[in-house]
Amino acid sequence: MHKLSDFNIENKNLTIRVDMNVPIKDGMVVDQTRINACIPTIELALKKNANILLVSHLGRPEEGKHDSSLSLTPVAKCISEIFQVPVDVINSLDDISIFNGSSSIQILENIRFFDGEMGNKDSLGKSLANIGDIYVFDAFGTSHREQASTHSAIINSKASCAGLLLEKEISALTKALKNAESPFVAVIGGAKVSTKLELIKNINLKADSIIVGGGIANTFIKASGYEIGKSLYEESMLDIASEILEGNKIMLPEKVITSSTFEGDNIQEKMLSDICEDEMILDQSLTAAMKETLINSKTILWNGPLGVFENESFSKGTKDLSKTIAGCDSFSLAGGGETLTAINNFINKDDVSYCSTGGGAFLEFMEGKELPSIAALKAKN
Repeated sequence: MHKLSDFNIENKNLTIRVDMNVPIKDGMVVDQTRINACIPTIELALKKNANILLVSHLGRPEEGKHDSSLSLTPVAKCISEIFQVPVDVINSLDDISIFNGSSSIQILENIRFFDGEMGNKDSLGKSLANIGDIYVFDAFGTSHREQASTHSAIINSKASCAGLLLEKEISALTKALKNAESPFVAVIGGAKVSTKLELIKNINLKADSIIVGGGIANTFIKASGYEIGKSLYEESMLDIASEILEGNKIMLPEKVITSSTFEGDNIQEKMLSDICEDEMILDQSLTAAMKETLINSKTILWNGPLGVFENESFSKGTKDLSKTIAGCDSFSLAGGGETLTAINNFINKDDVSYCSTGGGAFLEFMEGKELPSIAALKAKN
């Protein structure tokens, strides 16, 4: 797979696929984390006097139709403020003078406004591929989607390469997945075992210990023979959970935080054996063994919270987990929207070795799957 450093990009026209699918309110970007992640690639291009056309999607508009509420105009304004240059929004790929504008940075309007994006149509892919000299793919968060801007454009490009963000993502995720230093501990939380079954199975082959949280933990607790009252769990996953438990890698809590409602009525900390039929598990306490395992680890993979941490009454488990990981000397990799929110709430981003920008892409990579965009880049070598 070619890297940006493999090419002489001096004075070249670069089409850069980025992930700037950011939250917007009242015409303003309210969280520019994903935009910030793209800055190193854009900065390098500017230093080399390259002309830049950014390509991104925003939200889920009906394909081929313009939806002003999902325009990238607010993103263009944000980029303009960061780099202190005007940033034009381009509405058509038919204009051969795209790179002859007044600014060195331009952004194509929401790529999902164009026919053929979602269907990975070669017609759109070729237009994107050939508008510039090099097609730079730097959108790890969309690399699991086989679409025109994430797949066909790479395949049909004269030259293509990974951007700096994609390089960092692949390096960090590979370090945790394929080159993990032992002891390797995984923390996997979330609502359902079924949505993370492939992740759990793959990590179960590689990790030394797995701490589970949320509804996933409830399913394993139930499979262990405990009654869990009204707690969220998956009946259909109990047999699979039992099989995984036989490997003796799953670490279950000893004490959990229960309530009779999600709002937090009658909150109690209880042993697993004491849960009543009208109670539900909404958080868990880290055991001494869990903390010791994390502290003694060399590699930590973290995906998902331990409880319903959005409610302060059920945030202690995730908060303690965050602070424990922050205090470890291990290589720590975090991914997933809820995980990054927890990090922002309870510790500093710098307390974790690497925070992935991917959600679905992060999961699929850690499941051991080859992502379409990365496969396409490798095929261009």
